[in-house]
Amino acid sequence: MTEAIAYDVVVLGAGPVGENVADRARAGGLSAAIVESELVGGECSYWACMPSKALLRPVIARADARRVPGLRQAVQGELDVPAVLAHRDAYTSNWKDDGQVGWLDSIGIDLYRGHGRLDGPRRVTVTAEDGTVTTLTARHAVAVCTGTRAALPPLQGLDSVKPWTSREATSADKVPGRLIVVGGGVVAAEMATAWQAFGSKVTVLVRGKGLLERMEPFAGELVADALREAGAEVRTGVSVTSVTRASDGTVTARLDDDSTLQADEILFATGRAPRTDDIGLDTVGLEPGSWLDVDDTLRVKDSTWLYAVGDANHRALLTHQGKYQARIAGAAITARAQGVPLLETDRWGAHAATADHDAVPQVVFTDPEAASAGLTLSEAEAAGHRVRAVDYDMANVAGSGLYADGYTGKARMIVDLDREILLGVTFVGPAAGELIHAATIAIAGEVPIDRLWHAVPAYPTISEVWLRLLETYRG
Repeated sequence: MTEAIAYDVVVLGAGPVGENVADRARAGGLSAAIVESELVGGECSYWACMPSKALLRPVIARADARRVPGLRQAVQGELDVPAVLAHRDAYTSNWKDDGQVGWLDSIGIDLYRGHGRLDGPRRVTVTAEDGTVTTLTARHAVAVCTGTRAALPPLQGLDSVKPWTSREATSADKVPGRLIVVGGGVVAAEMATAWQAFGSKVTVLVRGKGLLERMEPFAGELVADALREAGAEVRTGVSVTSVTRASDGTVTARLDDDSTLQADEILFATGRAPRTDDIGLDTVGLEPGSWLDVDDTLRVKDSTWLYAVGDANHRALLTHQGKYQARIAGAAITARAQGVPLLETDRWGAHAATADHDAVPQVVFTDPEAASAGLTLSEAEAAGHRVRAVDYDMANVAGSGLYADGYTGKARMIVDLDREILLGVTFVGPAAGELIHAATIAIAGEVPIDRLWHAVPAYPTISEVWLRLLETYRG
């Protein structure tokens, strides 16, 4: 039997989250190994954040340019789709991970390629493509950073249809003439925006009341209005009951109102499922395929050595939030390895992922962009806070008018009336994504309203919406 190779920390999954856990462990003086069955860099680098934004950037830039006098006539033509796809390919390094592997080497992290599974406490087996099995042991921690995969609905025969998921939607090499998008979340909204602009006739089917239901209601309404104006159809309150693909490639979707739709491709953007079904959770008393319940140090409940960082813990399914968790987990693992008697696990402490609860930022790269940080009005009320929502029409800011003719957008801030601080902020409008970090700082810093009054926005920028919101609040 081959002797196990020992490390201080073993990480399952070499996406951005796993890379950051291993990096923080190495920075703390610990040895680290990382296990990956696909490409180093993970979902974000090859099938999510990077390719999707590479696809959307020219779409948004053209939309913005068309709103600028003196420029709009120069950008009335079609997008050069082959050039856009080539740009996307470049940002995924043509689905090769040499650069990411080189970075791991440069910071002294050992990479094991293959399928990693827990094999009891602090023990991981790695099965390579050729069947070779390597056993790793962890002196201090094993971190599960395996992320999520697309969750498909239980429709009979769906596998034979070979639908698009987020992976196919971000990596496709040709434009379908007709595309059905099933879902109302971020992936659905962004991919509908992109492929409609590339020339597809897009129909979006939303089971709920509207798009982006986890944000303030006006966010989804403004994005849906823009999609319709661009030529897409957005239908709400409908579900797909069956899907078939004919011999000529045509997809037929039957809906719960007994109507049918036909398209060349169908994208299911209907949520995510944890990639924990075959990583040996049963060998440590946990349920395979489950989300892993963790404390604020990202350590799995009732364990002294197992951590779950990023999507697998279901706290905030966002790359930047997973990387934040990785920094917190890395610090906690290092502190415990060094024998620190008492970790800083109080709210906003060095070893507590408080932002997962109170200050999660997100940007949806549609036209218009939708950006939020912290709690929505309904979330704040449900949490028992005494709050006031303050709204402002972003078109009334001088910088907005300069940015684009006919600027359409809305801002909302949620004020905790007892503490006079912000609990949440939402911006919807062109360039809204570049406004949100200021909101994240205000929320995470619990900056009092009276102090925000002294944070003077530069004139004439869209950021002057902050002043208008504060003026509206003060009356």
